[in-house]
Amino acid sequence: MSWFYLFVAGLFEIGWPIGLKMAQHPQTRLLGFAGAVVFMGLSGFMLWLAQRHIPIGTAYAVWTGIGAAGTFLVGVLYYGDPASLARYLGVALIVGGVVILKLAH
Repeated sequence: MSWFYLFVAGLFEIGWPIGLKMAQHPQTRLLGFAGAVVFMGLSGFMLWLAQRHIPIGTAYAVWTGIGAAGTFLVGVLYYGDPASLARYLGVALIVGGVVILKLAH
């Protein structure tokens, strides 16, 4: 169950940068800030649950890896962030590192 909590925590980790991105626009500023705070709280709580049975270093690396890769994809797909082979390779390396940490646990 801890790995499930960690995965969900990583998904919530994607939400707060999106909220901050939404807060860049006056019409969605308050909703964006509120969303960021809610997602931070949910993500942190789920990480706390996961850390009961997963080592802190592994949990943190997996959590941030999911958040970083997911936020990158949302940025490319929905916000027009630049996409190049090198950027995708960088994200693939992050995901590969997360997989190795999971397998080594």
